[in-house]
Amino acid sequence: MTAYEQILSQLKSIIKDLTACDIVPHLEYPADPAHGDYASNVAMAMFQKVSRVSQVSRASREWKSPMEVAQEIAKRLEVSSQLEVIDRVEAVPPGFINFWLSKDYLISQLQEVLEEGEKFGTTINSELSGKKNMVEFADPNPFKEFHIGHLRNISLGESLSRLLEAQGAKVFRANYQGDVGMHVAKALYGIQSSEFRVQNEDLSLAEKMRILGRAYALGSRAYEEDEGAKKEIQDLNIKIYKNDSEIREIWEIGRKWSLDAFEQIYKRLGTKYDYYYFESQTAPVGRQLVLDHLENGVFERHDGAVVFRGEKFGLHTRVFVTKEDYATYEAKDLALAQLKYKDVAYDRSIIITAHEQAPYFSVILVALKLIESDLAAKTVHYSFGFVSLKTGKMSSRKGEVITAQWLLDEAKTRIKKQFKEISEETAEKVAVGAVKYSLLKFSPASDIVFSFDESISLEGNSGPYLQYAYARTQSILAKVKSQKSKVKIRVQNLKVKQLEPEESALLRRIHLFPEVVGEAAEQFAPNLLCNYLFELAQAFNLFYQKHKIIDPTAGSGREVQALRGFRLALTASVGQILKNGLYLLGIESPERM
Repeated sequence: MTAYEQILSQLKSIIKDLTACDIVPHLEYPADPAHGDYASNVAMAMFQKVSRVSQVSRASREWKSPMEVAQEIAKRLEVSSQLEVIDRVEAVPPGFINFWLSKDYLISQLQEVLEEGEKFGTTINSELSGKKNMVEFADPNPFKEFHIGHLRNISLGESLSRLLEAQGAKVFRANYQGDVGMHVAKALYGIQSSEFRVQNEDLSLAEKMRILGRAYALGSRAYEEDEGAKKEIQDLNIKIYKNDSEIREIWEIGRKWSLDAFEQIYKRLGTKYDYYYFESQTAPVGRQLVLDHLENGVFERHDGAVVFRGEKFGLHTRVFVTKEDYATYEAKDLALAQLKYKDVAYDRSIIITAHEQAPYFSVILVALKLIESDLAAKTVHYSFGFVSLKTGKMSSRKGEVITAQWLLDEAKTRIKKQFKEISEETAEKVAVGAVKYSLLKFSPASDIVFSFDESISLEGNSGPYLQYAYARTQSILAKVKSQKSKVKIRVQNLKVKQLEPEESALLRRIHLFPEVVGEAAEQFAPNLLCNYLFELAQAFNLFYQKHKIIDPTAGSGREVQALRGFRLALTASVGQILKNGLYLLGIESPERM
């Protein structure tokens, strides 16, 4: 049981003894370390709910203020034999209770880190353990390029998947790709109406994707500006849904080009999917599903189409089957829910998309509830904000897209220019880490502007900064091994007379790692883990600057050896947590930089 869990357990016991009210205590992390390792406002919550405890409990006294309640709780906690992890407890106005963990407990956490290694930070969450979570993310559309928005999507999805796995959940990664629809018709029109030739297999994959991107942009402009072209594209769209032999070959070639390019990106980013779904697969199932629910009133016919009247539920009306009789995105998503559950009888289906899809999914989930209430109850939609460079927003329609491959390659080029001796392999790891971290360190809900300078900096809140801090810990440990030092990285029975402030600051961050991982998983917030790792790296770098971890001039007495062992254990623990944390963000940790 962690210190967090032990303190909560004791608080619950004391509350039960003081009052019969149903009050659930919570612990927070004080922004200022001077206010303790944890803090609780439970005394104020108790006072608000029951000002006269004598009315509802065995106590006969009358509480005059939240501060008095806090003082009583603090007194009981200090004499509790169940709380060996606590050094001291303090009640402070207007009624907060602050907790400081004991030095021995903090040091004991080093042994736990070293023993658990890569498993440190993983915990068994009773609500998630063994539960099947299908996480759908990335969802790029063939015939369009994989852009920076998809990069944020796949970075968030992979990190969330790893965070859930760290809580004991069984995770199945799913990717839903739109290989039919108007965007495909526009791309095929662009190919047919230009000099583009998709039969040329001598082209590189990058050249193939550029062709598809330009073809889509051409078709999009024609659709908006030319009524004749618009009609041709609409006819093409019907042919695609009908699997017309006239355009089947071009469609298959373009689709394969896109899927090959996407796989290249997935591999580069370290994501492997368990299930792939396609709109060509869900379209006929979704169409029939909607038509089957016309009679029971879930859907209705309007102007030749089949619609869902969202206004009945405070939403908006959407078309599920067009008057041309093909399924829209809406109908396909209903079918997708069924197909996913057929493959994996999931306990929860998580869908990650951009913010602009939020109103859409509000309607989808209500319609799904009327058709398959169990599946709707298991489905969660997470959304994220827009991503842009400082030059402005992207537009696939205009052919102005910041592609994922370009962004990664550009980051890599700049890193190699900045660090002349870096190896090709390490430069790739640092480039991917830099881009991913820049997309993860902000709250998913926020819009962000990507900055190359910030993303590759070794001095700010960046992926390379964390990777470099990890590499520094490994360099120190490697130096010890190369010197065949007799100092062992063990902390069992280790007694450190007095902690330096920088050592104490590190210890007080190390023990929080499993809690931060749990909170990041629960809140769909990898940024919480980013913030934690950045603060840990900062604390370690300050410790490294102020204190010698291995001082050859310090002698070989027992106390000197003990101090060396402690500092090496501290260094090894920081390195392990940085590596584990970066893994949960989907970022690799180079041993050298």
